[in-house]
Amino acid sequence: MRTFSLLKGLPVYELKSGNKIGEVCDLSITANGRVLGLLLRKGALFRKSYIIKVENVASFGWDGIIVDSVDVLEPVKNPPDYTIEHQQNLSGKMLITTEGEKLGLVQDVYFMEEVGTIIGYELTDGFFSDITEGRRVVKTAEPPAIGNDAIIVNVKT
Repeated sequence: MRTFSLLKGLPVYELKSGNKIGEVCDLSITANGRVLGLLLRKGALFRKSYIIKVENVASFGWDGIIVDSVDVLEPVKNPPDYTIEHQQNLSGKMLITTEGEKLGLVQDVYFMEEVGTIIGYELTDGFFSDITEGRRVVKTAEPPAIGNDAIIVNVKT
């Protein structure tokens, strides 16, 4: 299990050559709340965005991501349904239970690297609340309903 905040900025290396091919900048998330792949920035001056699908990642390490070949990079042609920080971002959206209870604002997501399933959300109630009480993690039982205003989840009890 991994959070986006732990992946952000990690270098991506090609196994065949050992060359760094870019850095993780965001996650591509489908409309049904599944992580499709890692969004990657490549290049120094003219930075281009690429996606590496989760199934094409050879290894998720703590200090870097390994792919078998640079051939798994796909240019981002159409914007993802959702991301964490960029367009259509989930960060800052209100998380609400199926019973209508507001849980807090999404700060980060927990997902299973091997399959891309989001299994939890890290929530914030604001800066001062984070300092005094800390952030909460909410585990979900089913895929969420993601809308423009909120994310509705069935919470595990």
